[in-house]
Amino acid sequence: MLIREAGAGDREAIAAIQRACPEASSWDPAGYDVAVAELAGVVVGFLVTRRVVADELEILNLAVAPEQRRKGIARELLLQLAKTHKGVIFLEVRESNSPAIALYQALGFQEVSRRRGYYSNPPEAAIVMNFHSC
Repeated sequence: MLIREAGAGDREAIAAIQRACPEASSWDPAGYDVAVAELAGVVVGFLVTRRVVADELEILNLAVAPEQRRKGIARELLLQLAKTHKGVIFLEVRESNSPAIALYQALGFQEVSRRRGYYSNPPEAAIVMNFHSC
């Protein structure tokens, strides 16, 4: 698996993964930092982040193509981010997304708060989590 910075040629693959993952956030990756996971030359997952301040990042979106899930792709995208960013990483996750929450907790993310009514379609609270990367 190759984790790399997304290029202009990856936009359609990213959009296709977003369409196939309605539970993922629908941030437009344009203007943000985007990493992609590639298997055999095919983009199978992506991670969108933005820098809040020098030592703080926010994960805006993380998605893996449904047929490629449970293969460690999201984990590798997150581990690569933790290796390259020193500081705090924040994210929000739907409270019903227990597989994602379990992954984040396994990597050391901790719940810091909840935002009621954060998500729509369906309305749902977000769990705010953070991770301190050294």
